[in-house]
Amino acid sequence: MAIDTDLSLVGTLHQPKAEHVDQLVLKNLVQNGQHEAAFLEAFHLGDELFETQFNALDGVGANVGNGQRFSRVPRADLNGFGEWAQHIPARATGPNAESCNDCHVRPFSDGAGPTAGNAVRDPQHSGSPGFFISRNAPHLFGLGALQKLAEEMTEKLHTIREDVVNTAIAQEKKISAALIAKGVSFGEISADKNGVLDTSKVEDVSEDLIVRPYQWKGSVATVRDFNRGASHNELGMQPVEITGDGVDGDFDGVVDEMTVGDQTAMAIYNAAQPRPTTRVELAALGLIAPLTQGELDAINNGEQRFQQAKCNTCHTSQLKVINPVFSEPSQNPNYRDLVFPAGQDPVARGVDPSLAVTFDLTQDLPDNIITDTAGNVIFHLGNFETDNNGRAIIRLFGDLKWHDMGPGLAESIDEAGNGSSVFLTENLWGVGSTAPYLHDGRATTLTEAILEHGGEASNSRGKFLNLPTHAQKDLLAYLNNLVLFKQ
Repeated sequence: MAIDTDLSLVGTLHQPKAEHVDQLVLKNLVQNGQHEAAFLEAFHLGDELFETQFNALDGVGANVGNGQRFSRVPRADLNGFGEWAQHIPARATGPNAESCNDCHVRPFSDGAGPTAGNAVRDPQHSGSPGFFISRNAPHLFGLGALQKLAEEMTEKLHTIREDVVNTAIAQEKKISAALIAKGVSFGEISADKNGVLDTSKVEDVSEDLIVRPYQWKGSVATVRDFNRGASHNELGMQPVEITGDGVDGDFDGVVDEMTVGDQTAMAIYNAAQPRPTTRVELAALGLIAPLTQGELDAINNGEQRFQQAKCNTCHTSQLKVINPVFSEPSQNPNYRDLVFPAGQDPVARGVDPSLAVTFDLTQDLPDNIITDTAGNVIFHLGNFETDNNGRAIIRLFGDLKWHDMGPGLAESIDEAGNGSSVFLTENLWGVGSTAPYLHDGRATTLTEAILEHGGEASNSRGKFLNLPTHAQKDLLAYLNNLVLFKQ
């Protein structure tokens, strides 16, 4: 049974829940020098879209059989006209939710998801549960900082690659160089005397040397692309950027379900989420109860145990961003659409890097401004900290690299082409607030998550197991100190 596309006949539905964002309004604000106004307009409209419970008139959901719009299970078996397997572009999951914050709810909106909200994916449209994979929703805090880190790391890696080629040609001999960006090693690259590259020793990043900081497999480069996929797959709200203008790609009777402006607003909202914090910091600001000396000692000792177990080999405590200004679209061509997936010219649609919506990660984030009873600002907890050189300190506890986690975590398919047991290092910031753990939420506790580590992480797992019980507890206290906060 197909979904009734005559939406004028749908019960009490009289109007869509969401109002679309006009990209040209944002562009004109920037063009008139109203950069802050453009940012705040995009942020607040993106916030509204994130919380909207979309309805059928918006285009939410799709035909998943028996007149239903939503499914927790992919439906490659539905291969008739207008059914799930025929949707354009192809879906890997869902639609399974009416709103973004149906899944990003722990410990509050914009947070992580429970296992009940896992997205069950069938990227190959196998129709067989044996080839399904499951994804637990991560929290969205600090999302813009991850893209900025990736942009700057990619710029460094590309500079190294260019220098290797130019030097090899100039010296007429093979030249090799280590690929190191922000202290993170991605192996080695070489070029012969003719400038032909050898990428066989490149590690933990794709051969194009573009660091992609999103999705569990490290397969998505930008916040905007991340949003587009979630809009289409999880919500069934199809962006015109991936379907084309006026195209009903999921046969639900609604076209242009998410405009270009909608996607810009969503990208700005998610990119401008506040940084994660710690219980120690919150207690110092009087935002939670004071920690006992025993708790403080455990956290301090736990940091040493974290390093002793070599957890920081992958979960690097902090990386720094040189230029903390986030730009949508990005000023780096590797992190913006030169052409939208459906073929439109982004610049012609108002998504122009010369008229981008911008904000500073260290000054402009709207959330977590702490005030006194008189309304005076005491502290801006949402903004990222800076060092003495003005660089943004990103305490992500990650390295933005791929790592082989061993056969115990291997999936039945290789979704991203980088190995069925290969995953992007999970950033541990906020981990004290965001159980369950791992890509599919299989670990209900941090101890379980550690014990699931294999492959490249086997050594650290072994070191954790060899710690005395009190030291293990201290390490866990250190991790549980890393929390999310929103006010």
